[in-house]
Amino acid sequence: MKEIRILFLMMMVSSVFSQTKPMKLQTPPYLTKGDTIAIVAPAGILKNRKHVIDKAKEVAESWGLNVVYGKNMFNQEHHFAGTDEERCEDFQKALDNPNIKAIWSARGGYGSVRILDKLDFTQFKESPKWIVGYSDITAFHNHVHNLGIETVHGIMGTSFQDKPEVIAKSVESLRKALFGENLVYKIPTSKYNRVGQVSGELVGGNIAILASMLGSSSQISTEGKILFIEEIGEYKYAIDRMLQSLKRAGYFSKVKAVIVGDMTKIKKNTTPWGSSIEQLVLDIVPKDTPILFNFPAGHEPDNRALIMGRKVDVNITKNSTEVIFK
Repeated sequence: MKEIRILFLMMMVSSVFSQTKPMKLQTPPYLTKGDTIAIVAPAGILKNRKHVIDKAKEVAESWGLNVVYGKNMFNQEHHFAGTDEERCEDFQKALDNPNIKAIWSARGGYGSVRILDKLDFTQFKESPKWIVGYSDITAFHNHVHNLGIETVHGIMGTSFQDKPEVIAKSVESLRKALFGENLVYKIPTSKYNRVGQVSGELVGGNIAILASMLGSSSQISTEGKILFIEEIGEYKYAIDRMLQSLKRAGYFSKVKAVIVGDMTKIKKNTTPWGSSIEQLVLDIVPKDTPILFNFPAGHEPDNRALIMGRKVDVNITKNSTEVIFK
């Protein structure tokens, strides 16, 4: 009986360890010239945007890629680029088609969560491919992260409404991410930064979408990881409310570092909030956790590609900041 009890305890310890041990995410095959990618619209409407999406297509073709459009991409269903069923159909076909090597979102806005549970990721898990986008596409980054597969947080089709020279660094960073070239970012320091040198898996995205995933199968774990956050068009109190929700869910208690991207078009309330966005974040994140502010990713033309789920080294000193993808 003693031997049986010892064996049982060993099995229990092994089970707990296997559940808490970090899972190394799978990297989809990097793109090569001649590959085909699909541009689809899983969320917001693309009214009068075809000429902009065509510019994105031309750039991808200049990389040696073939580009196909989702059949329903330019459909219109009030706020959305087609009905839930039509948007789901385009995304599902891209997931299942073995000839499609990456799925590039035409835009964000809102709507990805409405199709997330309608999709079947069975074939995708057997033959992963890159899913690319930001903002509302955070829903996919989180969900696919929990499937054990890396994704790319980067510019989308509608980003090409900006002048080529303005988005040049964003475009080049996306190309490097998709073709497997080194990604190293050295950015100006911020007086608000908290110094530190850490390594960890990168997770996160848009704050509102992160908060909306809480309590679902798409909620991510940040334990031992590096959390990236960005936001657009919110009041400071709303950002604080969402961050407080994430805090209560444990997002900051065991995180290794926080990277703060763009906080764009912050609205002014009639009653002043009373502090900066930076201070708001500093108050939320534990005092011994390094924080990197002003990382160029989010809802600005300079929107550098991030490989979500990839291990990164974050080096923050008083004189320099660096993010290195491993």
